[in-house]
Amino acid sequence: MTGVAVLGSTGSIGRQTLQVIAALGERFTVRGLAAGRSSDDLSAQLAAWPSARAWSAAGRPHDLPDSRWADGGLVELATGDGVDLVVVATTGMAALEAVLEALRSGRRVALANKETLVTGGHLVDALLDTLGGDRLDRLRPIDSEHSAIWQCLLGEPLRAVSRLVLTASGGPFRGRPAASLASVTPAEALAHPTWRMGPKITVDSATLVNKAFEAIEAKWLYQIPYSKIDAVIHPQSVVHSLVEFRDGSYKAQLGMPDMRLPIQFALTYPDRLPSPARASTPPEWGTLEFAALADADYPAYAAVRAAAEAGGNRGVVLNAADEVAVEAFLGGRIAFPAIATTIEGAVERWGTDAEPDLPAIVAVDLEVREALRAEID
Repeated sequence: MTGVAVLGSTGSIGRQTLQVIAALGERFTVRGLAAGRSSDDLSAQLAAWPSARAWSAAGRPHDLPDSRWADGGLVELATGDGVDLVVVATTGMAALEAVLEALRSGRRVALANKETLVTGGHLVDALLDTLGGDRLDRLRPIDSEHSAIWQCLLGEPLRAVSRLVLTASGGPFRGRPAASLASVTPAEALAHPTWRMGPKITVDSATLVNKAFEAIEAKWLYQIPYSKIDAVIHPQSVVHSLVEFRDGSYKAQLGMPDMRLPIQFALTYPDRLPSPARASTPPEWGTLEFAALADADYPAYAAVRAAAEAGGNRGVVLNAADEVAVEAFLGGRIAFPAIATTIEGAVERWGTDAEPDLPAIVAVDLEVREALRAEID
């Protein structure tokens, strides 16, 4: 039986992970649960999984015994007794240290959190090199796009890969020029046409910052240069990503939008088992459309890609700037186009070529956030 710790258990991915684990029967058990706050959802999860220890940023629930509380937070849960696999579904870069420690201690990590590799990809990459073995067994992607690429690469040597192609729905403002977006409201930005997600990632999907983040993930996961990582607009979100090989052929992974499929693949790899996700047939997919992604229509995407390619500490800077800008947009303090200009300005102001260690990542992140919040508010 595989013991699993779920970091971010009350969010969308965390809840769906627990659904998948429950459907898989006795193959898995939950050993750890972490949430941002001690909500009724967390209490219900702890009741359903009595062998799980817990941690919450908001403190220990009053009715939880001391023996079930992890004083050491995410790191303690990720490296706890009986934990074989850590599902990282937290927001932001909060789980970066836990990911590093889990990998270092021999646990496998199933990653649904983009910011871990955006801010600390160089640290994770160096650690995986040291550990050796199958990198994509040790660090298993859950994002639908990266799960798709992983599945397309199985059995293929990386030297045969010509290009990775990430697909993007285009968000709620697809087809609208950037110049027309100054007056859009948070409610409009949160009306994603395909996926149901938390507010931060939904806004990132509207700006396509999330797609630029996925390009950063791809670089670290697959050790592919940015010059070989592209994105296309695919409104139906049925083709989750494609791989082009040097002979001109493509592989693609397809399926109706349902995060339980990539979650389960990350849990059960290399096995494929019956899934609680709804089955579909090709006629249900309808017409599949693709269009070029124009940087001019998504300036935040272009800003993040440019900063990522420049390297150094810029992943930390752009991640912090994006979180502050999205927070300000949702709070009505800046307009939608200011998300892109906030990221650009922050990278120009704080970006350096030096790759930071973990304490420096934390320090830069805090400095950028505090400064930008003070200036925006």
